Amino acid sequence: MQATNILILILGLGLFAFYLGRGRSLALAKPLGGIRHIHSLPSYYGAHVALWCALPSLLLLGLWMIFDDPLINSIVLKSLAAGGTVTESSGESLLMNKITNLAQGVLPRSGAEPELIAAADLMLRLQVISRWSLTALMMTLSLIGFGWSWSRISSTFRARPRVEKVMEKLLLTCACVAIFTTLGIVLSVLFESIQFFRSVPIDDFVFGLDWSPQTAIREDQVGSSGSFGAVPLFVGTLLISAVAMCIAVPVGLMSAIYLAEYASQSVRGFAKPALEVLAGIPTVVYGFFAALTVAPFLRDLGASFGLSVSSESALAAGGVMGVMIIPFISSLADDVITAVPQSMRDGSLAMGATKSETVRNVIIPAALPGIVGGIMLAVSRAIGETMIVVMAAGMAAKLTANPLDSVTTVTVQIVTLLTGDQEFDSPKTLAAFALGLMLFVVTLMLNIFALQIVKKYREQYD
Repeated sequence: MQATNILILILGLGLFAFYLGRGRSLALAKPLGGIRHIHSLPSYYGAHVALWCALPSLLLLGLWMIFDDPLINSIVLKSLAAGGTVTESSGESLLMNKITNLAQGVLPRSGAEPELIAAADLMLRLQVISRWSLTALMMTLSLIGFGWSWSRISSTFRARPRVEKVMEKLLLTCACVAIFTTLGIVLSVLFESIQFFRSVPIDDFVFGLDWSPQTAIREDQVGSSGSFGAVPLFVGTLLISAVAMCIAVPVGLMSAIYLAEYASQSVRGFAKPALEVLAGIPTVVYGFFAALTVAPFLRDLGASFGLSVSSESALAAGGVMGVMIIPFISSLADDVITAVPQSMRDGSLAMGATKSETVRNVIIPAALPGIVGGIMLAVSRAIGETMIVVMAAGMAAKLTANPLDSVTTVTVQIVTLLTGDQEFDSPKTLAAFALGLMLFVVTLMLNIFALQIVKKYREQYD
């Protein structure tokens, strides 16, 4: 049985156990005069039975999924070791890939070595044994957990504290998973970046003005060393993000002020969902719109004024990106402006201030922490955008501050570096991790800056 089917089966058993446990508690409460005569609500008894029925099996499934493939691969490799087929660690990896492809039918068995075919058959047998063993063990654990928790149900059994304690630990586990996932991402990027900086000096990367990461795959190729100056990428990223924010911040903020303070309910009910629709449009659609409509329009408009506008320009990509991130600012700003207490508005108007003065001097400062949070979210979204830049701004790493010229961004180069047949441990490929690390540092600094502003104004208006 596949792991997905086993998971569905265990969840189904847990749901069934919940209704059985709940029904048993109701049956116990009925002769006593109702559920007020038992310690906990019937749903807690059902949840207690469901947790003991499903949770141990789910833990076993997780551990099994982690150690199943390595153990099977180890047994298969040991079966081949006697024949001298495995030579070194790199050969082991290639050999296991070939055996796996033979077992899955990706590679034809005709013409393959008999030892590899036998290893593929052994792998298939071990996988079948593993699946059925897992199914049997999980069913056994579920039945044992169900029987034990079922026998504990009584009118005096403290089901609610036990269930809440388990749920508290589950929430803590989820929080730890999120934290350790983030830590793992940072450490993996940091480790690969250190490998890159062993080949390329960090000052050449951070302060270099030429980006041309074309390294040779073979030693006899021309151009065995590239240029890894990342300044053009940072400038291009900041240029496109600045163009996007020059459009998104005024339009989004003014839209939020109008919808929250001046618009009628009918206008607000139509305009707010219409603005939020922009956030649901795929970025590739924005990229097509920028490349096929906005960029030619800007090129023709610039030609009419005697300006040379590139067919792929930062202005086209940044302008469309600014339209895309308007909802990030308008929706959050509208929510925080609406959440400002009405008493602050009334007090300002009672002092003789006009509507616009109240908005400018009272409401906006009070809502500034939320507005800054929305703007920082939009900035992070603009910095991390890839598809629009690829289609509308190009991939040329130019050191320019002219928005009418073609530029590229950090994220576009990361995608470019990680595609193709380049060796994974080459400076060209490892440069993507160094760019990712720099992008992470910049985003972290922006978040710290936003938190400082939020903390300052929140203390002032609390």
